[in-house]
Formats: sequence, C-alpha cells, structure tokens
Amino acid sequence: MSQTHEGRLPAAYLRAGSASFAEFLGEHAPTLLPGGRALPVGTAMEAPHGTTIVALVCAGGVVMAGDRRATMGSLIANRDMDKVFATDEFSVVGIAGTAGVAIELVKLYQVELEHYEKIEGTLMSLEGKANRLATMLRGNLGLAMQGLSVLPVFAGYDPDQQAGRIFSYDVTGGCYPERDHHCIGSGSLFARGALKKLWHPQMSSEQAVAIAVEALYDAAEDDSATGGPDVGRQIWPRVAVIDGQGVRFVGDDDLESMVLALVQARRGNPGGAR
Repeated sequence: MSQTHEGRLPAAYLRAGSASFAEFLGEHAPTLLPGGRALPVGTAMEAPHGTTIVALVCAGGVVMAGDRRATMGSLIANRDMDKVFATDEFSVVGIAGTAGVAIELVKLYQVELEHYEKIEGTLMSLEGKANRLATMLRGNLGLAMQGLSVLPVFAGYDPDQQAGRIFSYDVTGGCYPERDHHCIGSGSLFARGALKKLWHPQMSSEQAVAIAVEALYDAAEDDSATGGPDVGRQIWPRVAVIDGQGVRFVGDDDLESMVLALVQARRGNPGGAR
C-alpha cells in the first residue's frame, strides 16, 4: 500500500470505487482487516473480554452506558477500559466480547463512516450505518468461530424519525432493531431485569442516564465480570447521550455525584426495592 518507486500512488488509489473503506481494504490489503488475519487451525487463546453494555431510548434520543472492567478468565485484565465509542456525530457503538478485536473493529468502523461521508458528501442514514456494521461483523466470522468473537450494540439519533434507535447483532452479522432498551455482555441478564422495572416512555435524558447507571450497578452485584462503580479509584461507567444535538459523554463529576447518591440510597436496601 506504499508509493511506487516513481513516487506515485499505486493504481488502486486512482481508480473509482465504492464509498466503503472496508471493501477497499478487502480488495487491496485484506490482512489489514481483523477477519483477514486467519489463526492457525485449532488455535484457542485467552484474551481480555469486555462486558456489560446497556442502551435505552429516552425523549428525543438514546443513552448508552458501559462498565469499565475487562476480564481474562477469572482475572481482572483491566479496570478502566472504555467500551462505548462515538462512531460519528450522531451514533455510538458499545462492545462486548474479545476486547482487542472489538476495539480494532470499532476504529475501522469509524474510518468507514468518515470515508463514506467524504466520498458521498453526506451522512449515511442511521439504518445504513447499522447495516454497514453488520457487514463488517460478517467479515469477522472466521475469528468468531475460533473464539475471538465481537458482539456490539449500536445506537444513534435518527433525524428522519426524530428519535433515538437501538440495533443489536449476533456473531454472524445479523442486525436487529430493538425497542425501548437492550443489553449485551455477561451481566446483561441482570441489567435487563433492572431496565424492565425502571424504564418508562418519554423519560428525560437525565433520567435515562441515572437508570443506565443503576442497571450497571445491579449487573455488577450478580456478575463478577461486570465492574461496578469504583469509588476508591474514582472509576465511573462510560455514558453517552445521543440526540439531535449530537453525541456527548457525561462528565465524571456528574457521574460521581450520581453514583454516590445511588450507593447511599442502597444502604440498608441493597436490592433497590422501590
């Protein structure tokens, strides 16, 4: 992919192609794609895994939050890993599964959306973004079959519907629109139970952020792979709000006060009964 000896770019750069950067790499440099680097047959390795992500629709947008723990077997591999990423101005993706492959896939996806915007001169539709991510996941199926699976959740603001939307995936690249809220990761069962009790239509983004933090708190109580708020180290969940103004991440000061209030409310009431 380097320049020729005459100092000119290779011919691949000078031909008209599609607006997909991933397709360009797949044709001219497939080893740069996560799924293009095949492992030896029968290889199994232990790598850091990330969990848990929650997403919920609120009035005029959507909120996504993730805990910060990555595990490797019974060990804590990382205590402050970011699992929620802005993919463009109006969308975010949260990752669970093999951390290294997931982060690489997210970075490639960010370039994919930016490349499309530069080539086409416009933002891709939200549904188009969700389907493009599904295509990239299908390209990673070979690694998934060898245990290096990636399971994202995608969310963003849809200007056509003037509302937030959530999309879930399976390891084969299946893409599924979700209503109201969704969770992924090892703690998703417990987080989903909390969301079912706490979510309600047309809640404000501030209420949605508080509920997302509480759902992660409940997940951490019953799932050892999910990291709860670490007051001693001041490690808080990663929380993004997406609406018509774009993507913004909730500041640590706001999260700290929210977490401390939650811990105080749960004192003597660890189950959180209302």
